[in-house]
Amino acid sequence: MRISDVQSEEVLAGLPSATLAPRPLARATELLRGWSAQVMLGAAVMTLFLLVALIGPAIAPYAVHAQVGHVYASPSPSHPLGLDNGGYDVLSNLLVGARTSMIVGLCAAVVSILIGGTIGVIAGYVGGRTDGVLMRITDYFLVIPDIPLMIISAAVFGRNTRNIVVIIGLIYWTTAARLIRAQVRSLRQRVYVRRAELLGASGRRVLWTHIVPQVTPLLIANTVLMIANAIFAETYIAFLGLGNPTTPSWGAMIQSSLAGGAIFYHAWWAVLPPGIAVTVVVLAATLVGQGLEDSLNPRLRAGHLAVRRFRLRPLHGELERE
Repeated sequence: MRISDVQSEEVLAGLPSATLAPRPLARATELLRGWSAQVMLGAAVMTLFLLVALIGPAIAPYAVHAQVGHVYASPSPSHPLGLDNGGYDVLSNLLVGARTSMIVGLCAAVVSILIGGTIGVIAGYVGGRTDGVLMRITDYFLVIPDIPLMIISAAVFGRNTRNIVVIIGLIYWTTAARLIRAQVRSLRQRVYVRRAELLGASGRRVLWTHIVPQVTPLLIANTVLMIANAIFAETYIAFLGLGNPTTPSWGAMIQSSLAGGAIFYHAWWAVLPPGIAVTVVVLAATLVGQGLEDSLNPRLRAGHLAVRRFRLRPLHGELERE
């Protein structure tokens, strides 16, 4: 006869702490203590750009589609970043375009992690034929070229922001699915999970009490990394002319300037600011994501085989000279 979930919870409460799952609060505290300087720097930069995305349209000095001067006018005190091929203020478009790029990046990353995390948890916990079917579907999506698929999807389903978010989310979920599946399969063999199952806890209770809390920090780290991929994907979708034509974005600014002959007129101020903004945001998200991943995965920490922090170990004694 199976013990009820309430009874199993009482029995688990009396077990030694070494056999129970680590507390999520303690794990989060340990994670915050392990934050390195690169994580703090990346988080500060991302916070700054999120603030710009929120208040950018309010602090923009000019309207994005207002012609305020000559085409490709050079930077001046009234236009610190100059004008583009339409006579529009580059700084105003940069501030307003930050909202589109950041929203698309965040929303597409959330969609991707929700799909990949759900498939990874189900495949890793259930196993068997379900695992095989879900992983074969993942493999099929993994081998599909992403850029041609984005071009075809944007041309077929439309170029509005919602469709772009869905397209990016449906393409980049495979990495998260495989990673979460491997982590869940490892957690499935832990002592506290096996004891909970033997004591009669239902599969749903084991999943939500012992499995999901342990993979949540890993999902957060992958979400941050996915933000970088999604922002870059939105940029080159807009650069190819498949973005929302009514909404300014960093990719659309680069595409419009290059199509208008910015390189021919040596108007570097029309191309470099959005390109630098994309580079800085992607780099900041990558720093945060890799730092969180290093804190969560002990195998990536310093060691004699750690690639990121490889160093020669000093000799503990001096060789005797003959």
